[in-house]
Amino acid sequence: METQFHGNNEESLSYAFQIVNSLVLPMSMHAMIQLDVFQIIAKADGVSLGPLMAWHQHKVLIDGWSQLKDAIIEGGVPFERAHGTNGFEYLRKDPRLNQVFSTAMVNHSNLVLKIILDRYNGFEQLGSRLVDVGGSLGVTLGLITSKYPSINGINFDLPHVIQHAPAYPGVEHVGGDMFECVPKGDAIFMKCILHDWDDDHCVKLLKNCYNAIPDDGKVIVVDVVVPTVPEANSYSRYTTQMDVLMMAISPGGKERTKPEFESLATKAGFSGIRYECFVCNFWVMEFFK
Repeated sequence: METQFHGNNEESLSYAFQIVNSLVLPMSMHAMIQLDVFQIIAKADGVSLGPLMAWHQHKVLIDGWSQLKDAIIEGGVPFERAHGTNGFEYLRKDPRLNQVFSTAMVNHSNLVLKIILDRYNGFEQLGSRLVDVGGSLGVTLGLITSKYPSINGINFDLPHVIQHAPAYPGVEHVGGDMFECVPKGDAIFMKCILHDWDDDHCVKLLKNCYNAIPDDGKVIVVDVVVPTVPEANSYSRYTTQMDVLMMAISPGGKERTKPEFESLATKAGFSGIRYECFVCNFWVMEFFK
């Protein structure tokens, strides 16, 4: 039997009932996390979104959300208002929460990178050295070098992030500050890094990347691109959610439109951006000299 609404008012009322019951999903998912359901699933195929949900619903982040209204009225970042420091500094001081975050990023990278490697051929013509800036525990480069063994990977992140990073064939872990300098390579890879920072920090980082690659090199950026005109689809809703999330936890963090990315590229010295492919809510972009 086909379900059909009679008019917009009825459909809107149905959606309102859904909103009223919206607590059902997160509470059910929370119970599944406590029961290790996602870990059982993860052991079957190697990855899970459970750790990402555990990160987003961690008490530390929830405490930040409680400051959203006051931050809008009075200014500031909700996370900083709740904890007196920014998210990255908090992670540095809290090894247990840092582990929750790192596990979430590892699983997220596994899910997204496997599809990127199927659709994006930009790694095929690279030189021998690829630097992953903000690469966390190195899972991204591990996946890339497993498909392209001729590539030598440099996994670059803060020292406390990489200190327990596992070994991957062809991958070297290097600690440092990306706002000071970036290791030299034939190409640089960054996944979900630029959205953590304001424009000034992004330009500084991109300039460091520009100086670290040769004239024929490129910076491969995987990030959300906000539609210029909002659309009624899951991608547009996801970008809005992520934009608000960045506002809540990162000083100056936000998702960007194509013109905003192109402005960053130009200010950092790049000639332009190629939008290579769209994968799981993310664009794979190439910044070129």
